[in-house]
Amino acid sequence: MNKDRVNGSLDQVKGEAKKQWGQLTDNRSTENEGKMDKVKGKLKEGIGKVKDKF
Repeated sequence: MNKDRVNGSLDQVKGEAKKQWGQLTDNRSTENEGKMDKVKGKLKEGIGKVKDKF
């Protein structure tokens, strides 16, 4: 497991927390930031998986 996969997983967790906080506080901006963080995390994790193969 490389650094990209770990960072990707952390970004996904952070994004989910931020999304939930945005929903709780009814703050659409924070909720959308959380969604984007999750997407960014999934992308980083995918890049890490590809790097692991090579």
